[in-house]
Amino acid sequence: MPRVIAIDHGSKRTGLAVTDPLRIIATALDTVETKELLAYLKSYCAKEQVDGFVVGLPMDLSGRPTDATPGVLAFIDVLRKAFPQHWVETVDERFTSRMAQQTLLASGKGRMARREKGQLDRISATIMLQGWMEGGTQVGSRQ
Repeated sequence: MPRVIAIDHGSKRTGLAVTDPLRIIATALDTVETKELLAYLKSYCAKEQVDGFVVGLPMDLSGRPTDATPGVLAFIDVLRKAFPQHWVETVDERFTSRMAQQTLLASGKGRMARREKGQLDRISATIMLQGWMEGGTQVGSRQ
């Protein structure tokens, strides 16, 4: 079965996570500069079978779009054009950053390791993907 890639899109950095081929486990993949994201995804999809993408959609606590939402929606349009054979689904990313911070604290890593911002992006993407696999955080639909 092809993999699924989760994307925690940011204006500077983007965290990525991926499923195993059987879609049982979500694993942190990488953090890339957002301007290099499409090239990275094209390279990855050339090497691995990927079925689709799960993209975190920023919302405020009441479920309304945030200032970051238009940028993510614009990226989704670009993603769909670049990968017309893949489906794209959005998920609610409201609490993933806080959960990622708590995960890092619980991991026992030192302060300097926890300061590496890319690590939070990867963990956030992994949390989103795990939630999507469990079916609990779906917001959008496959298209």
